[in-house]
Amino acid sequence: MAEGGLIGVLAQRLRAGDRLVAAWCTAGEPSLAEALIRAGYDTAVLDMQHGAFTVETAIRGIAQVALAGAPAIVRVPVGDFATASRMLDAGAAGVIAPMINSVADAETFVSFAKYPPAGGRSWGPHRAVPMTGLDPAGYFKAANAIHLAIPMIETRAALDALDGILAVPGVDGVFVGPADLSVALSNGGGVDPTSREVDAALRHIVTRAEAAGKFASLFCADGALAKTMLARGFRLCSASTDMMLLRQAAGQELGAAR
Repeated sequence: MAEGGLIGVLAQRLRAGDRLVAAWCTAGEPSLAEALIRAGYDTAVLDMQHGAFTVETAIRGIAQVALAGAPAIVRVPVGDFATASRMLDAGAAGVIAPMINSVADAETFVSFAKYPPAGGRSWGPHRAVPMTGLDPAGYFKAANAIHLAIPMIETRAALDALDGILAVPGVDGVFVGPADLSVALSNGGGVDPTSREVDAALRHIVTRAEAAGKFASLFCADGALAKTMLARGFRLCSASTDMMLLRQAAGQELGAAR
């Protein structure tokens, strides 16, 4: 087991260069996240930004994902950095922060996600300490390495500031939202995460993350795209979402029944 127990596994594997597949969970139901982990996903992202997870259900989700043997990541709402700290206290292995558009945004995020000297996270890891198997002093020493702070890159401003964001101490990697990035790159012309402009941006992000010694991760709507993007250098990709999978399976079974 990695340093930091189950929480530390995610950081260890990403830094070792493993390619991981995430279950993207929007329904707000922890049992669905647990079921997807038992199906074989490496981690689950509990989405508080566009999904139905609340503070309470996300905390339960972290525990149920851990029960299935995997670390959890939480995407917090835009600018809700206090919730980032709460999720880490509850045992999340990482936090994704949307709409990080500048070095200053990244520094503010890190200040809530990391203990000094990298940040200013407040002490209160009520569930994280027992999940790591460490004593409080050992947890404090290891926490900045085992918990991941992951800003999202999804605007022109973020692309322009990418190297600076990656250079912020305490930023472990970046996560790309291709739909919002497509809106930004088309100047509001539409949503097309498969456009040539987005594809070029994705290649640039992977290259710059690798140069900084950090990982790039990406939302993918299906497993085929995830396979392609993992081969291109992304370290962590989603493969569909809980609700997309449910609708797909329901359609297949209803088609067979009728």
